[in-house]
Amino acid sequence: MPVERITHADRVLAIVLRAGGGPGVRFATEPDAPLQLGEINRPAGYVIPSHAHNLGRRVILETHEVLHVLSGTLQVDLYGDGATPLATRLLAAGDTILLVEGGHGFTCVTECRLLEVKQGPYLGADDKTYL
Repeated sequence: MPVERITHADRVLAIVLRAGGGPGVRFATEPDAPLQLGEINRPAGYVIPSHAHNLGRRVILETHEVLHVLSGTLQVDLYGDGATPLATRLLAAGDTILLVEGGHGFTCVTECRLLEVKQGPYLGADDKTYL
């Protein structure tokens, strides 16, 4: 799994997982991150034991967001605390990005189909500050 950590001033803005990882299980996030992102590649017939996750109180103060590109090409602009982009990346089908800190904006370079995952609940207009 090719992983790119996009940083600015010692802050991780985003983590990109490019399509085409190797066998096994690899996590791109640290165990204490509020949203875990990893890739699992196993052969046919491999069994992941049935399980359930135990209840536990978690305090999450930040919203992390994952976008997975199902099809198309997506331009991702990453921001720190201001309205000036600090980094830009192009994502293609099969690529995944975990947005960790700062702001972000997107341009669909070609027609895109995206899968989004983030913590809830969504707070409506109070959940975002537009740059």
